[in-house]
Amino acid sequence: MKKVYKYLFLIIAFTSCTDDFDDSLSDNDSNNTNNTTQGAAVVYDLEKVPKITLEFKLADWNKLLLNYDLNSKNEKKVVSKFSYEINSETIILDSIGLKLRGNTSRRRPEGANGELHNPNNPDWHHCHFGLDFSKYKPTQKFKGLNKMVLKWFKDDAAYTREIYCYNLFRKYNVWTAPRASYCRINIKVDGDNLPANYGVYAMIESVDEDYIADRSSQWGNSVGFLWKCGWAGWNNANFVSTQSIGIENVTLNPATSVYYAYDLKTRDLELGTGSAELISFINDLNTKTGTEFKNWISQKMDIDLFLKTYAVNVLVGMWDDYWVNANNFYFYFAPNGKAYFIPYDYDNTLGTSLLMANSGTQNPLNWGTNSGERPLISKILAIPEFQTKYKSYITELTSSQNDLFYTTHSINRINAWQAIIAPYIYNDTGEDMILNDVPASWGNCSFYRLLSGNNQGGNNGDANYFSSRILSIPF
Repeated sequence: MKKVYKYLFLIIAFTSCTDDFDDSLSDNDSNNTNNTTQGAAVVYDLEKVPKITLEFKLADWNKLLLNYDLNSKNEKKVVSKFSYEINSETIILDSIGLKLRGNTSRRRPEGANGELHNPNNPDWHHCHFGLDFSKYKPTQKFKGLNKMVLKWFKDDAAYTREIYCYNLFRKYNVWTAPRASYCRINIKVDGDNLPANYGVYAMIESVDEDYIADRSSQWGNSVGFLWKCGWAGWNNANFVSTQSIGIENVTLNPATSVYYAYDLKTRDLELGTGSAELISFINDLNTKTGTEFKNWISQKMDIDLFLKTYAVNVLVGMWDDYWVNANNFYFYFAPNGKAYFIPYDYDNTLGTSLLMANSGTQNPLNWGTNSGERPLISKILAIPEFQTKYKSYITELTSSQNDLFYTTHSINRINAWQAIIAPYIYNDTGEDMILNDVPASWGNCSFYRLLSGNNQGGNNGDANYFSSRILSIPF
């Protein structure tokens, strides 16, 4: 029987637990990995499944739970010990910052609201984590990285959708896409006999200053203005409105938390300058037409890279995106004078379909709205030269000659990944413990499969997403 504690007791017991660094933590400089900077290219290796253990003092773990109860979307971090094991290598950082992540997918990692950690009968839950290696030690990094995202495979029993999409971006030289690979997660709360096995997670590159630095050869060494773009209440990042621009502040009080469609992630002391640049871009995007628009957008963006990004986007069925839902992307104004569209959040893809009748058969030229509500894509594709390039990229991606989206190539990659992670799927949450080739249950295309099925897009039983998508391309 779980014990449920009232909030009065909780407030008293944890008043002393602040978000600041606890000086009592050991300062094990021998585990500081600044001198072994290897970067994202080494960390995100799809042929390896490292084990990550996150260890908490009891008070810090309970603080994470209670903060969730106060505001499930809060961005407060707690102290965790981080251990990374791969082959014969072990790296330990004794004090990193950890927070919960996710929008509609955010969850409490243990128990129900109001409950503290139960060492005798814990009720573990899968959830997303954000790691900040330098939160409490400014010079501390993990293999040269400052942050990392750990995501459970919510609604993806195949354990593959987000991994596949980011891998396809990278294979097609969309270098703006984050890297991703697999890992295993353990959670250890002080006093427990054994750590909790959380099973297989996606380990995803954080879009931040390190991400920018890793790509400095493409867009310059200094840091420009990075915007996280998506939904914020009824406002959305559609490049039409300029009414929701700022720096989000999500606290433990939902009533005082502030959200923006365009949320500045770098150079936060220069919001005015960054906002002016963004507003100028949006205004020019909306007002310029004809040859003037073509010349302007060609100078302002890497059009080929953007069209390649969207060719991948519509093939993998990313409907929770800019074109359809005005959501889930970053936009970066680089020091080289160009602006870059950065794809992000690809768990609801490859047959997990919503907001359109069938994401596996939708015309790539009519993926989302073309009514002027998404000018960044509609105005670019309205230019014949750019539309021709876009079509050619889709043709390249779907060709059997290229190891990209084509059905057998995709199936081979997924089979290889699943063979690597299959021994580690079983976990102590009791969730998602069987590899199953089905899309999310809440989607509108339950017939899609990744490793089997016909090419008929749901018109005759189970359909293979890749072959159905390829056959649906009208050019």
